Amino acid sequence: MPRQQGTDHVRRALRNLLAESPALVGRTHRKQQSYWYCTSAGLAEAAESGELAGAGRTTGKRIAASKTGLREHGLALVDAVVAFHEAEAAHFADWQVEVAHPTPAGNLVPDGVVLLANGTSAFVEIDRTMSYARLVAKLERYDAYRNAPASGRGNAARAPRSHWQETYSGPSMNRPFPPVLFVFAPAQRRAAPATREAAFLERARQVSSVDYRLTVATTTLPLLTLHGADGPVWRVVGKGRGEDRCSLAALPKAR
Repeated sequence: MPRQQGTDHVRRALRNLLAESPALVGRTHRKQQSYWYCTSAGLAEAAESGELAGAGRTTGKRIAASKTGLREHGLALVDAVVAFHEAEAAHFADWQVEVAHPTPAGNLVPDGVVLLANGTSAFVEIDRTMSYARLVAKLERYDAYRNAPASGRGNAARAPRSHWQETYSGPSMNRPFPPVLFVFAPAQRRAAPATREAAFLERARQVSSVDYRLTVATTTLPLLTLHGADGPVWRVVGKGRGEDRCSLAALPKAR
């Protein structure tokens, strides 16, 4: 998705998808219109509608996005959002994309943050082409975010809280750190999603806070699409855990 704080463009796109409208995410810049991650079918239908000026012409930016895999990454995220929505695990409008979270090691930018139907939150990462080293580095960035020192002065009634506690714990501070969910999507010239998932599991177990302060779970986009986000599709990362998959509701809580 485009790297920006607002999510209105994503919500509009998801509404269009659910209504079987052209799968377009659009934004207006001065007198020109840009169409982000436009599929071939969507481009053709937009051109036929006559409502979107220049929709029949692809731009260099769109070609660049296609070559770098940004369009495919964005569409994989949309597929994940729809899987959560159809399973009633989270409403499609209750997502934020690429919002920066401060850590001592620099900003953490999740692919998505979702407010689940049970009122808790979860971080969602979509992988298509990232190296295992970069995936583990991002997981370590979550660890840094979790362990970031408290900010602010606090008061007599409440001690200072860290950014994640202010944002995701609620007033009582009883909620644990949100789970981090990795979804492995198909990609050309890459190993199958299940193969990449298994390799990542082995590496993620070496991150010290996993299975204690961090709840990390993985799945593949085909499994997520087939069985839904609330189905037995999640494999929990942990040193003593087996290969069984569980539902979203059965994920262990971080301590």
